[in-house]
Amino acid sequence: MEHYNMNLTLKVWKQKNAKAQGSLETYQVKNISSEMSFLEMFDVLNEQLIAEGKEPIAFDHDCREGICGTCSMFINGRAHGPWEKNTTCQLHMRAFKDGDTIVVEPWRSQAFPVIKDLVVDRTAFDRIIQAGGYISVNTGNAQDANALPIDKKNADDSFMAAACIGCGACVATCKNGSAMLFVSAKVSQLALLPQGQPERESRVLNMVAQMDKEGFGNCTNTYACEAECPKGISIANIARLNREYLVASLSTED
Repeated sequence: MEHYNMNLTLKVWKQKNAKAQGSLETYQVKNISSEMSFLEMFDVLNEQLIAEGKEPIAFDHDCREGICGTCSMFINGRAHGPWEKNTTCQLHMRAFKDGDTIVVEPWRSQAFPVIKDLVVDRTAFDRIIQAGGYISVNTGNAQDANALPIDKKNADDSFMAAACIGCGACVATCKNGSAMLFVSAKVSQLALLPQGQPERESRVLNMVAQMDKEGFGNCTNTYACEAECPKGISIANIARLNREYLVASLSTED
């Protein structure tokens, strides 16, 4: 693959805090390698700003390996940028060409208030997990793989749901700011396994209640969440969540 350098215009959202009025500010970056990651390009920009005595742009990052889910950037109108099933840290500059203008914004959601610039507060997800995304049974020591038989399809579906990294792209890309894909993945992961059965009903009721309390919007089945999820979490999980919620609600009424 041919390596090349490029000059780019960046329009980046700058906002001092949640209460401040933010705006897009324009920056020029030069000689950016096509093999840099998007975050490495931001590192170059921040070094440039610091050298000029200016304040660097605040953005979230941690593992830079597509695992942690913190690299939340809305790039040219898409969560995590133009590549499919990809996180921002794994997006490389060869996705762009010399002379491009790139618009970078934070996640937009009432439940994800801006902390500063591109950094948003996603602790709403943590509180949803704390409401029920766990099992309280002591599982003891590790058992042999075949000691607890699990249906192959259930195991596969649980594993795929567990791939959710909680980045929030589903919320940011949904016109309603819905967290249904995230919550459904966490509910499905445990509902499909034997270890999750004792608290199956209370889990879904508590997690959905917390989701609503946090101010996330409703799901209207636009499929945008699945399309932009970097891990390809299926909306089949949302259907499962709805079934789990209905059964648990009817059970509590008996």
